[in-house]
Amino acid sequence: MIAISAEVSAKARLKAFARVSTARVDDAAEAIGRIFCPHDLKPVDHSEQDFCALHNCAGFDGFSINYVAYGGSVSINPGCLDRFFLLQMPLSGSASIRTAARELATGPERAASLLSPTIPTEMTWRGDCAQLILLLDRKLVEHRAAALGGTAVRPVEFDPAVELTGSLGRTLAARIEHLVTVAEQLGPQKRLPAIAAADWREALLNALLNGQRHSLSGAIDVFNGRAESQPAALKRARAYLETRATEPLDLAELAGVAGTGIRALQIGFRRHFGSTISDMLLDIRLAQLNARLKTARPGERIVDIAFDLGFTHLSRMASAYRAKFGESPRATLRPLS
Repeated sequence: MIAISAEVSAKARLKAFARVSTARVDDAAEAIGRIFCPHDLKPVDHSEQDFCALHNCAGFDGFSINYVAYGGSVSINPGCLDRFFLLQMPLSGSASIRTAARELATGPERAASLLSPTIPTEMTWRGDCAQLILLLDRKLVEHRAAALGGTAVRPVEFDPAVELTGSLGRTLAARIEHLVTVAEQLGPQKRLPAIAAADWREALLNALLNGQRHSLSGAIDVFNGRAESQPAALKRARAYLETRATEPLDLAELAGVAGTGIRALQIGFRRHFGSTISDMLLDIRLAQLNARLKTARPGERIVDIAFDLGFTHLSRMASAYRAKFGESPRATLRPLS
């Protein structure tokens, strides 16, 4: 059997979890296809004599971590993955990936790829490419995405490019490395405790579904208050509060300005601003009070400024001010020299 290059062999991971090791293209396609999914596999760039394949796989509940390496350069055409998502983290060599919507190139410490089961994919791995591959069950991802977005279960399609120089990429790379290390320490004879496997699933699902853009990202942002489902109405209402902060709050008037009902406006503020209308008005008034105190002329009194801004209960105002700014109104008005 033709050995994998010395560089790739030295970096091989999960060696105790060997599933495939062959120099025959047909055998590699069949054996790796049984683990992942059926696919076309062909050497390219005159790599027939250099071809070899290695696949090590540690399986857990709902996900697995895999080490896959090819000698030479190969084209891989799985079509649609159907049953799972694949996060591919390059360790050596490079890969070019073509999906229905875009093309991308990946390489160590530069970029990884995230393949979705409903998007047809073709790949070319070059230069003795080796990758750590996280496999996540499709149902697991889709059900969690639906729960996060408050929607019915539906296909989830990720942006396939994961920049390893960004925050998410660095987080994923560290977690994949840690998972591999844990698997290697356990070995194939020991199982990851159920509670630990659940923690891993949660961490991986949270990182991917909240960190990488996908077809349900908008729904998740709205459902969790990170985006506005009524941007125009809420922006009009907030701008009106800022310009009329010194006046008594009239909910009917505010709803009329926003162009929506009072109840819808109240729900919108809680969901998208994480605040009641009254609390937001208080926050605006406190911010204006802070600005006025910092620019107050000699002789101006806190009580007069506070009344100008609509505060009628001075002790409550002072308590709220300290909670927001970490000091009393008097300390802001006359800072220690």
